[in-house]
Amino acid sequence: MNRRNFIRLAGGGTIAAATVGTLAACGAVGTHYPAEAVEAWQGPVGHTEVRRRAVAYAITAPNPHNLQPWLVDLREEGVITLRTDRERVLPHTDPLGRQILIGHGAFLELLVMALAQQGVASQVQLWPQGELPPALKDWDDRPVARITLQPGGQPDPLFAQVLLRRTPKADFDTTRPVAPEQLACLLASTPAIPQPRLHIGGTVADDQLPALRTLCWESAQVELLTPRTMMESIHLTRVGPAEILRHRDGISINTPFVRAVTALGMFDRTQPPAEGSAAYKSAMGRFEGHSRTAMGFVWITGPNTRSDQIQAGRAYVRLQLQATALGVGMHPMSQAVQEFAEMAPHFERAHQLVLGQPAPRTPHDATVQMFCRIGYPQTEAPATPRRPLEKMLVT
Repeated sequence: MNRRNFIRLAGGGTIAAATVGTLAACGAVGTHYPAEAVEAWQGPVGHTEVRRRAVAYAITAPNPHNLQPWLVDLREEGVITLRTDRERVLPHTDPLGRQILIGHGAFLELLVMALAQQGVASQVQLWPQGELPPALKDWDDRPVARITLQPGGQPDPLFAQVLLRRTPKADFDTTRPVAPEQLACLLASTPAIPQPRLHIGGTVADDQLPALRTLCWESAQVELLTPRTMMESIHLTRVGPAEILRHRDGISINTPFVRAVTALGMFDRTQPPAEGSAAYKSAMGRFEGHSRTAMGFVWITGPNTRSDQIQAGRAYVRLQLQATALGVGMHPMSQAVQEFAEMAPHFERAHQLVLGQPAPRTPHDATVQMFCRIGYPQTEAPATPRRPLEKMLVT
């Protein structure tokens, strides 16, 4: 970092505060995303064809870094073929592609639910041309799933929560504990299709929370302080309405302070933020707050084959829909279960705390597929931007 940038960053707090005031006076500061960027959350407006309507709901599925890594092929009549957009993956934080496939499972579950809502049943065939290779770098364009439409779908009660589902990326209210009864209701939610290889668990016990909070915070620091993983997030960060609307993906930040820092040229996205800089403090503070205010945790565990990763995603989105129905916020804290080398000690610790056993050595060993904090958000979480439906369709 050169001297000029250091001076700009060192004085950033005062300058940014003044800029926020100026922007506010001009009516330019707001925290809402542009309406067009979140129009997907209005449902399939203008779409009448059954498959397109179902896909319009499915693209609201949770997915890592909001990459929306789905390609949907509609060229075969009565069939939906789901593939991975290989330009939308995370080679540094998700080198095995496990999290990407969990996002595909969430998409698939919402797709099946949206078809059923229209009276259409689904015959789902995973890996019709064989599973994707173990390493992300070796992936090709073979399909993840082939969904054949059939008559007779039955509406799912959780479908009512699909467009209401949000992921709260903010501190939880520490004055509102999650009652054990609420956790029990959440964990009792059952998948539409039984998945006996998976287990859903969780805790709100006071004697267990400190160690899990510490795991979240320490593993987040590893991701933030490892240059290549931090840069992966920085490259996907969209600041302010113009960037959010242009990309409609990635990590959206629309807070006045970060917008001011960016406007002043103090958020350098060509390198990791320097220790002590405004961007560094902002990122660290955000993850520390998320970890410290976790009022409970839920997790999904099971084997780690490609099919199990898909099923974990299907189970996860149903779990989050159930949380929505209960009024509980659920936010993945995925750092400790990421498979890049620097995370190995925390990966091991996560498995000891959750499963009471060592980290998996083979795909058939139990692994922690999802690890999430729960609590009550202090403010309403915004809808997350989504790209236009047509961008994901192969027609």
